[in-house]
Amino acid sequence: MKKILFISVLGLLSCSKNAQTHPPVGGVLSKNDLEVSRNRMKNLNALERSQIQDWIGSQQVKFYPTQLNYWTDAQGFDQRQRRQDNTLISYSYNLYDFDQTKIYDQPIERRDAKFGHFDELKAVEDALRFIHDGEEVTLLVPSALAYGTYGDEKKIDNDIPLIIKLKAL
Repeated sequence: MKKILFISVLGLLSCSKNAQTHPPVGGVLSKNDLEVSRNRMKNLNALERSQIQDWIGSQQVKFYPTQLNYWTDAQGFDQRQRRQDNTLISYSYNLYDFDQTKIYDQPIERRDAKFGHFDELKAVEDALRFIHDGEEVTLLVPSALAYGTYGDEKKIDNDIPLIIKLKAL
């Protein structure tokens, strides 16, 4: 696991020293800057996917890829009946890093959230469309579908893939 972490840090450092990823406040990126940013994200996503697949290979539990580019421990997960907009759902989830260290002591919990009207991590919102009431699933999420290049501005740094344990209440 330390090897994967070392490769991640090395990859991030090599990507970040020659690419501006965000325009200055009130500014606009040039076409070249946009291309550099796009390539950085493409390379980061490929690196994270490779690292997550290596991590999956070392686990006892089987994980399955989804169409949105994250993995879950439920086979055929995104082939299930999809919940519609404006339906209500209550859920909670815990966030972990890939060393399986819990990031926040308390789970993030929402009651009676209405689809199409709440902001959530892309992978969580997508998974909530397919999860059954009372079911708990584990999601392996690349940083682009988690907190991306900004992090959560608290405990989660930028470009960090996450393990999310999601439960529909």
